[in-house]
Amino acid sequence: MQDLDLITIGRSSVDLYGAQVGGRLEDMASFQKYVGGSPTNMSVGTARLGLRSALLTRVGDEHMGRFIREQLAREGVCTDGVITDPERLTALVLLGIRDEHRFPLIFYRENCADMALCESDVDPAFIARARAVVATGTHLSHPRTEAAVLKALHLARQAGAQTALDIDYRPNLWGLAGHGDGESRFVESAAVTAKLQSTLPLFDLIVGTEEEFHIAGGSTDTITALRAVRDVSKATLVCKRGPMGAVAFTGAIPDTLDAGEAGPGFPIEVFNVLGAGDGFMSGLLKGWLDKEPWPVALKYANACGAFAVSRHGCAPAYPSWEELQFFFNRGVVRPDLRNDAPLEQIHWSTNRSGGWPDMRVFAFDHRMQLETLPGASVEKIGAFKRLCLQAATQVQAGQPGYGILCDNRLGREALQAAADTGLWIGRPVEWPGSRPLTLEPELGPDFGGLAEWPLAHVVKVLCFYHPDDSAEMKAEQEATVTRLFHAARRNRLEFLLEVIPSKAGPVTDQTTAQVIQRFYDIGIFPDWWKLEPMQTEAGWQAACDAIIRNDAHTRGIVVLGLGESEATLAASFAKAAKFDLVKGFAVGRTIFAEAAQGFLAGTMTETQAIAMMADTYARLCSLWDAAKTQAKG
Repeated sequence: MQDLDLITIGRSSVDLYGAQVGGRLEDMASFQKYVGGSPTNMSVGTARLGLRSALLTRVGDEHMGRFIREQLAREGVCTDGVITDPERLTALVLLGIRDEHRFPLIFYRENCADMALCESDVDPAFIARARAVVATGTHLSHPRTEAAVLKALHLARQAGAQTALDIDYRPNLWGLAGHGDGESRFVESAAVTAKLQSTLPLFDLIVGTEEEFHIAGGSTDTITALRAVRDVSKATLVCKRGPMGAVAFTGAIPDTLDAGEAGPGFPIEVFNVLGAGDGFMSGLLKGWLDKEPWPVALKYANACGAFAVSRHGCAPAYPSWEELQFFFNRGVVRPDLRNDAPLEQIHWSTNRSGGWPDMRVFAFDHRMQLETLPGASVEKIGAFKRLCLQAATQVQAGQPGYGILCDNRLGREALQAAADTGLWIGRPVEWPGSRPLTLEPELGPDFGGLAEWPLAHVVKVLCFYHPDDSAEMKAEQEATVTRLFHAARRNRLEFLLEVIPSKAGPVTDQTTAQVIQRFYDIGIFPDWWKLEPMQTEAGWQAACDAIIRNDAHTRGIVVLGLGESEATLAASFAKAAKFDLVKGFAVGRTIFAEAAQGFLAGTMTETQAIAMMADTYARLCSLWDAAKTQAKG
């Protein structure tokens, strides 16, 4: 049963990418963490394009190894072939962007986990699941890893699968350059040439830059090198030519590279050349495995490479299939793709990790409401929020589709403890009750506090906004939300916008939709909307239409509770559940109000408070699930 399109085999590492651009690696002050290594990058790139990809590698039994495994799963990559090495550490790479030509990098790969990949790690049943196996040159550099790669290739060919090689020549990973010369891309070596040529007959597709074909063919003349490769391999040869695109040769090598089959290139600004080859290979594999003509496959490849050189990072830069089609249909509007707002919105919204089709959220991010209760203190409120978390996890019971809203100022311990629960986590930033909107002081005047947030936390902001507000009120609130939205994006954080127009003026069926449209008009694209329960289906329809009209890839809507009774919430759930865009609820006071009063006043024990809140939360979850079931008919 071939349930995989391809398996990539070889390097897996964590890329620590210098966040500052244009300086020396010595001067980097902070780093962004991504998955890395050519096979790992390709597994992500092809998954984003809709292929069923898997990775065969080893990672360490530590935090970075778990990060790679978890991130691959979030990207939709099959991790059945990711083996945990109990003795070795996951490989690391420190790298930076000096300019469009220089990219200092240091490989930390001494006795690393992926270089311990061996023949016994290659399960014939796993290889048989794929239509293709893709190898890279680095894992041919050591007898142990070479044996694993060769076993996978022979098994694939015996099973009738296709095989591909990205030459991926890194001289210092073959021991030909020093640790400080990680960006070197070519050093002549007869030994490396001989090693590569001994494996080239095993491939149906061989891909490399001109320099990589020089090492594979044993000549610094590209045509001569390609002909040397052709002498030992019948594979289609794809030669990458940088800004000149790429050419494919299915038969004899002509006298000039221009005589090969080519696809269109894209005139874009080069920002970062690292990872471009893996992006190119991802697009090429998509076309190849979809049996597209070579000019079409090369079009995919060139475009994916263009995205890679335009953005920070390697795997995070690669496009989704939806993004690629948007790019082809619209064309290049501005050459610095990372600053093309519509394109970046498609990139963000179609490459977010994971999915939340159901949202049953216990909201205990309230601050002002708790601070005014008898017996309240910072310490007791913090203790109560820990009880709220216990109630939430009791109902969740490890299942997906549950979440919390919790603040950091009063609920820090609960917020931090939630990291290990699998709950969706929203974190408020508005100063309670503020209008015009102001934010919690911990964010700082430049919103730089968001840089300290875990990536799993969703920025939640409540804005009391109404279409009839004064021009001054609108301008001030819109400015704050705009700055916050862009700060969240820059810090790779999802954004939830909550609007309650009924608290700021009279409402009709169109009021919430008007507010939604206004925020889209000023460039705000929330990942989530949190909306008050509307009294009519027409109101819900107008709100949903406004969202879908502007952002077809939104996460969705959660409906808030406003402290209403369970009976009232049941009625509002019944209306909201009829709309697919409404994913669930985010309710607080209905769940915790009585328990908070009792616990803070000292008349209710911890056990009693947890039990009361868990019971109410569970009932609301059941009400929502019943409403969705009824809506589906």
